Amino acid sequence: MPDLQVIELGRRAKAASRILATATTEQKNDALLAAAALLGERRSGLLAANHDDLRAAEADGLEPGPLDRLRLTGSRLESMIEGLQTVAALADPIGEVLDGWRRPNGLVIERGRVPLGVVCIIYENRPNVTSDAFGLCLKAGNAALLRGSGSALRSNRAIAAVLRAACEHAGLPADCLVFVDDPSHDTAKQVMRLTEYIDCLIPRGGPALIQSVRDHATVPVIIDGDGNCHVYVDAAADLEEALRIVVNAKTQRTSVCNAAESLVVHQSVADHFVPIVANALVEHGVELVGDAAARRLSAQIQPAAAGDFGREFLSLKMSVAVVPDLDAAIEHVNLYGTGHTEAILTRDLAAARRFAREVDAAAIVVNASTRFTDGAEFGFGAEIGISTQKLHARGPMGLRELTTYKYTLWGEGQVKGS
Repeated sequence: MPDLQVIELGRRAKAASRILATATTEQKNDALLAAAALLGERRSGLLAANHDDLRAAEADGLEPGPLDRLRLTGSRLESMIEGLQTVAALADPIGEVLDGWRRPNGLVIERGRVPLGVVCIIYENRPNVTSDAFGLCLKAGNAALLRGSGSALRSNRAIAAVLRAACEHAGLPADCLVFVDDPSHDTAKQVMRLTEYIDCLIPRGGPALIQSVRDHATVPVIIDGDGNCHVYVDAAADLEEALRIVVNAKTQRTSVCNAAESLVVHQSVADHFVPIVANALVEHGVELVGDAAARRLSAQIQPAAAGDFGREFLSLKMSVAVVPDLDAAIEHVNLYGTGHTEAILTRDLAAARRFAREVDAAAIVVNASTRFTDGAEFGFGAEIGISTQKLHARGPMGLRELTTYKYTLWGEGQVKGS
């Protein structure tokens, strides 16, 4: 049973959600634009708070990948500001009539989009999630109950204070964003059990967080899962283009879930492509591990350990496998993939269509980097996470994924007969 302080946080968020559900589009947009402006005005204070978090995390020995996700730079802060502005410019999904029909008895039935209510996000390191989650939740009419990790506590407090002030500026309750100030694991577990107040929980973090949610949550959950993303270089690939894409997918930013972790190469192009791509990746500092066929083609590739082909490294490390045909590529990806993003590089339209049809993932990319599986790149403004499950959302979760629907029946005195 959650303690009274945690219950009070849930109660405050629920009360705010009822007000926010009836807020006008103009009110919500005013709050979002005020938040964007305030983030810019308080830039130095936000970066200073993040600097303190980084210094403490480095002293505690936080690894480079999580440390990068914790870091708030001027450009990342600018992306947060632009994200809020973009969400403000998007169409308001609330009130949209999805469909409707008239029954033989004259009843008119409509299905319309409504907010979920209170959306809780438990996340690790990334302070930008505080802003992104708030913006999307607010525009979709949901109160946000946010619990970040202890490593980002100063950053998240500072950002949350700005966002709450923006809500009040627009005449909305500050509790449209309720921030859980206690980052302890016990408090997180209590939050996961606020069934009376939380309508949906989205965890964003590593395997330990996801497992904790699976073990302890009693509220509905959407899993933002691991990203063991593959790039498959087909027999019909443009190899010059493939080289650019593979290097970008792996090295452009290694600590995020849409970075490529696994390279699969068709054997008909492997003799030429594997040595070239291995050299290029190693030049970028990537450690390569692979199967026997890949290792025969490049001395840069070390033996893969048990589990490497299914691992999300979130670092400068990548697995490499050589396969005999498209069948084997699809089998390999489906065996080791995590349902996030899988890419095929090919000029064979039939192969691309088959890969897209038979590979089980939230997103399939044809002839482009896996790094494009992202809410902003999809035109969502930002994302609340990337769902690797199938109910009720899949892939980047934007505004519509933060809503549900309800039926309204319009009658003229009809009563049910026998």
